[in-house]
Amino acid sequence: MSHSSYNRIWASTQKVLGGLLEDEFPAVQPRPQRDRMQVFQTLAGFYLKYLQIMRNLEEVYDQMVHPQKRLVVRVVLEGIMGRLLELKNEMVELECSEFHYFDDMLQDMKMTPADLEVPIPRYFVREKTRVLKEREGMLAHILAKGGHLEQQEHVCEGAAQRMSVEQAVQLLQVSERARQGRLRARFMRQIRRDESRSQLVQSQSTCTLDPDAAAVRIQKVWLGYSQRKRTKRERLEELIFLGMVAPQRPTPSAAELSAQQVEEARRGVQEQHEAEYQRALLSIKESVRAVEGPDIRETLQEQIRQWFIECRDATGKFPDYPSVEDGGSALIFATKTPDQVAAELAAKEEEKERKKKAKGKKEKKSGNEKKEKKKDKKGKARGAKEKTEGEEAERGWKMTPSNFLPSVLQGTQIYREVWQDRDERQNFPQRFDAQLVREEKRLEVEEEIRVQVDELMRQELKNLKLAVDKEKGKKKKAKKANKKKKKKAKKAGKKKKKKERDLTADRTMESLYEELVLEGLLIRPMNVRLSDYIGEYSYLGTTLRQADIEPMPSLSDVRQLMALYAVLPLGSQTVHEKAPLIRTLLLAGPPGVGKKLLVHALCTETGANLFNLSPANLAGKYPGRVGLQYLLHMVFKVARQLQPSVVWIGDAEKTFYKKIPKMEKDMEPKRLKKDLPKVLKSLKPEDRVLLVGTTRRPFEADLKSLCKVYKKVILIPRPDYASRLVLWRDLLRLRGAQLTPMLDLSSLAKVTDGYTQGHLQRAVRAVLTTHRLEQMSRRPLTAAEFIPALARQDPVYKEEEETFKAWYSRTPLGKRRLRATKIIDDDSEVGKGKGAKAKGKKKKKEGKAKKKKSTK
Repeated sequence: MSHSSYNRIWASTQKVLGGLLEDEFPAVQPRPQRDRMQVFQTLAGFYLKYLQIMRNLEEVYDQMVHPQKRLVVRVVLEGIMGRLLELKNEMVELECSEFHYFDDMLQDMKMTPADLEVPIPRYFVREKTRVLKEREGMLAHILAKGGHLEQQEHVCEGAAQRMSVEQAVQLLQVSERARQGRLRARFMRQIRRDESRSQLVQSQSTCTLDPDAAAVRIQKVWLGYSQRKRTKRERLEELIFLGMVAPQRPTPSAAELSAQQVEEARRGVQEQHEAEYQRALLSIKESVRAVEGPDIRETLQEQIRQWFIECRDATGKFPDYPSVEDGGSALIFATKTPDQVAAELAAKEEEKERKKKAKGKKEKKSGNEKKEKKKDKKGKARGAKEKTEGEEAERGWKMTPSNFLPSVLQGTQIYREVWQDRDERQNFPQRFDAQLVREEKRLEVEEEIRVQVDELMRQELKNLKLAVDKEKGKKKKAKKANKKKKKKAKKAGKKKKKKERDLTADRTMESLYEELVLEGLLIRPMNVRLSDYIGEYSYLGTTLRQADIEPMPSLSDVRQLMALYAVLPLGSQTVHEKAPLIRTLLLAGPPGVGKKLLVHALCTETGANLFNLSPANLAGKYPGRVGLQYLLHMVFKVARQLQPSVVWIGDAEKTFYKKIPKMEKDMEPKRLKKDLPKVLKSLKPEDRVLLVGTTRRPFEADLKSLCKVYKKVILIPRPDYASRLVLWRDLLRLRGAQLTPMLDLSSLAKVTDGYTQGHLQRAVRAVLTTHRLEQMSRRPLTAAEFIPALARQDPVYKEEEETFKAWYSRTPLGKRRLRATKIIDDDSEVGKGKGAKAKGKKKKKEGKAKKKKSTK
């Protein structure tokens, strides 16, 4: 796509965003909404629209080459990411559930389930490619230096040397007998083929066939073969057209490859333009300071002197110069007259004096005052009653103020003022605009010069006051000095707080990093993406909830939650600081559902470091209470310094065991139980560090202490039918299998109900060996071949899934969900009761009326 195409996408997206911001800030404030469904519809509408806008802006930011435009797009994009998180938090608080379903909204807005996928900005990783490469090189160097690679080679060699002589001889005998058997079978096959040929020749020699009849037979055979082949091809084309069979095309196609090449070329141009822009920022600023700096200094001094004279003429004395805290001379040029500026300064001084008097005076309470207070209390009680009545009238849901909409408004305003109607016909290559850079740098230079001018003019004003007004400067200086000393003393008293003791103050960050790598606490994440977590959207979520049945979340919902709660905050510093803070995340589900893959995908998508604090990995390392404190201090210090970072605790239930099994007592799984909450409290919003726990048996842990650490809990279910169908298709393709109509994927997905992603992956590996893949062209793959491999594995039964659901219902959010559903049911029953009473009253009235008529 061209530069103009991305400019048009940006313009259309900004137009949609402008309309959405008008809905966010209406001219007349709407009344609080009481209907919960209506509130959810409002939030869901905003969420889906912002999601579409985010997708468009992410594409524009990734491919636009103009550096100044990209800065504006970046501000709006990060604001919209944060707004999405705020809306998600609102929906969670409203519905008391982490999972939401938008089936009806998708139909109304003409969207597909694919539009619900949260796009992950590519700049999270691309803008720090150099840092990631350096980190990878350093990790490999430390591992090689510590002998980990050599140890792995020795382990492989040792495994080969452990075989005894008898075992080796037995292995050779088996291999030789198999070879001889294959040769014998091939020889016997050849003999049988020769015998059949000789018999056929003898039978044909006895009876001769007429040439015309032979030609007719050959034609029949050929026509039948060609017709069957044509019918098979046409049937396959029809199935592909109907979408029942995936088209067999080269992936990626030639058009996709060319598009990818164009995108990479644009990114190269983007880097060049960015480098030019950064150099221009420095050079243009220096030229503005050299050329326009003296003129700016003179004009500022003249304006300030003119202000001195005007204030002297208006008030009869020279004014006080604004302090640095008030903005210095910037306060003078804020489009105000000298009288207004002097009045503001005088008002500030009066406020300071009043505060001092209020602090110094302590009046005694008299009897009259007590009576007055009693009267006030009575009046307040009446006012409180009136307020409660008003609050009951206005009780309902209101949108909470946003931390991100101001930045979105700012970016939108810059677009309208600068870029919407800008003529760029002369800037075809889309390089930076020097005029805009000069205007920005002129303001920066003016601000720097103003600070210098303020110091000079402050001294000049003092000299004028001493010479003309004959004011006693010494007394004022002494008073100001005393004031400053008192202020400093107060600030010093406020600042004195207990600082955390740095246990590794004498060590460098490189040495700490190396120690963590060698101890196996900082590991290399697998190179997997969040899109590799395959799963389909659940189309029955809304229907089941309307029937008062809580549906199990789909794998697509889990993927969206990981993107919202983990990827977006870790990838963007701005989003992490302003969005609802999430320090911890717990992934709970049966074994094989992909919990570990999600952790590694999170690190890959954000370029985060991965620390492994699983109980099995900590066994025997840093013993004792002091050793544990040193370990946690070291891990979280490195995690903060090299953020973003993910601290992973596998088998998180072991840290909060109700009762430690005898087999695991030596491992000390509950070491982190006391110290982990304290360390998590020290994490601030600017620290992009996320603690992720994974558990396959959460019901073995103490629920209260587990939920005290892990505030967000994501329940990962076994895959449903739609997800299994997609899983089978993608796993077979990744393995290199050819999907033909002979392979009934629908039946295979139906049969494998209860099997997880791990089960399916192991079955595919067991069946699709190298030998079987070579036979694929002669012997197409069938569904029956996977049954033996699946039968050797135990599925996740319905009872186990119900156990997970029952456990989740006892978590804080699960309890809130149950309470909310009970309240809704009670309200509906009350409404029905009122309706029945009203009907009963009507019937009584009708009966009385009939009696009166009969008496008449």
